[in-house]
Amino acid sequence: MGAPAIVIASANHAAELSEAFARYEREYDVRLVGDELTAKLTAKELMASGHQVALFVIDTDHDQDKLYTLIAGTRKVVPTARRLIVSHISRFRTDNATFRHAVAAGKVDALLLMPQGPRDEEFHGAVGELINEWNATVATPVVENVRIITPEKDALTRDLLDYLGRVGMPAGVHHPDSEVGREVMAKCPDDEGRWPIVSSLAGWCGHCPDVRSLANQLYGRPDEIDVDEVVDLVVVGAGPAGLAASVYASSEGLSTVCLEAEAIGGQAGTSSMIRNYLGFPRGISGMRLAQRARGQALRFGTRFFTGWPATGISPCEDGGHHIVHTDGGNVHTRSVLVATGVDYRRLGVESIEELVGRGVYYGAAMAAARELADDHVVIVGGGNSAGQAAIHAARFAKEVTIAVRRPDLTATMSSYLIDEIQWNPRITVRGCTRVIDGGPDDVDHLAWVTFEDVDSGEQERVDARGLFLLLGAAPECSWLPDTVLRDERGFVLTGRDIPRERWAEDVPPEDLATTMPGIFCGGDIRSGSMKRVASATGEGASVVSSVHTWLGQ
Repeated sequence: MGAPAIVIASANHAAELSEAFARYEREYDVRLVGDELTAKLTAKELMASGHQVALFVIDTDHDQDKLYTLIAGTRKVVPTARRLIVSHISRFRTDNATFRHAVAAGKVDALLLMPQGPRDEEFHGAVGELINEWNATVATPVVENVRIITPEKDALTRDLLDYLGRVGMPAGVHHPDSEVGREVMAKCPDDEGRWPIVSSLAGWCGHCPDVRSLANQLYGRPDEIDVDEVVDLVVVGAGPAGLAASVYASSEGLSTVCLEAEAIGGQAGTSSMIRNYLGFPRGISGMRLAQRARGQALRFGTRFFTGWPATGISPCEDGGHHIVHTDGGNVHTRSVLVATGVDYRRLGVESIEELVGRGVYYGAAMAAARELADDHVVIVGGGNSAGQAAIHAARFAKEVTIAVRRPDLTATMSSYLIDEIQWNPRITVRGCTRVIDGGPDDVDHLAWVTFEDVDSGEQERVDARGLFLLLGAAPECSWLPDTVLRDERGFVLTGRDIPRERWAEDVPPEDLATTMPGIFCGGDIRSGSMKRVASATGEGASVVSSVHTWLGQ
């Protein structure tokens, strides 16, 4: 496969753009064309010759009708490519007003001022972000941090790929008889016949029976790291709330340990693009946001233990602090933040549950979406995660259907995502609809699903190769002691939501405090939370002041 391409379409500013993009020519095939017809033909020729198109750069100095044709045409020809509109300074103010809606609706990924001279790093920083996201979600990795060797891409292999994508680790899958497969198998011949075999750049090579084993190998088990002192704060869960708490607590000098059962970032890490997070005008993927937060927390001294879930909390014998239990060891701490988030609710249809990992996925499963080119994909769910999953899937799939029980998406999804979905010709929303059945093809992969109208009961069977289930929040906090009070749905009660009879001297607990002294809760698992990344981050940051107050008692 040749180098990925950047196609620049400019009628009147070719010289300036050619000079600006010269710095990318070492690693990208930069093509300069003058009109919309040539741009589309160039993209088709590149793909026919084995190249991927990473980025279209479109100058606004075209006839307006032709410009809109060019924007729409690039998406139709290469839906996975990023699209950047550049405007000359003489018309930037007008173009900013004209194309604001196009950016908001996702028709283009960004509108930038054309470079004004050499080393316009503000411009190149934005270009780098677009290419970075393309490389993370579309491109075939040039360097594979992890190699998976298996005769077939089964459900476990897809789970491993999904996990590696969530933690931002480039990976590849290879057949045992391939050149890479033979090279890896030569390092661990004793494991031949037990699939998959996983090899990492860190030097580990062997059979990988599940995702947790992979996490342990990549990040180390808790019982391999000494935590023999009583720390100030243990954060259980490294989603947005847990990561924010880790950053702020450790930056203020609190000794902080963060336990994460699976992937850093939690459910937010599966979001292909979050466009409404403060400070990221062009959006950021959940994985990038989580990895940046992890790096920030590490810089301040947080210790992360990945791969073991917390299994309980108990008081120390002397009553002076808590013990957080895991299967890999215990951590003694003066305070705890419960930020484990939630799981997706199960659909409960036996025929579909049998196909999980073979066309049926709980969550966004970004890696699986790449395999569904030219297929029909069904997304079940009406929240922001479902909207982001549909937009990502539409870059690959021929057709995407969002099935939601409500009449439409307005009650549960952010407006910016609804606008983007309405504009995207590949996405259809079916309101008042649920999935009641599904079945496999002759190789035991999902082939069809049955829709049912929730009002009339009318049923329709449709072909579908992918079914992504994002069905809302299901809290899993059975590991917490009974002294931590939950609401009727299982979410943890905090602050003024705690029944008055549980208040001390008729004074309400602090906003994020639970009914167990020294135990706090934030993020999606907290009763009454907004179920948004930004609100979870805010709770994680704000709980640190409560921890300080508790430690000072």
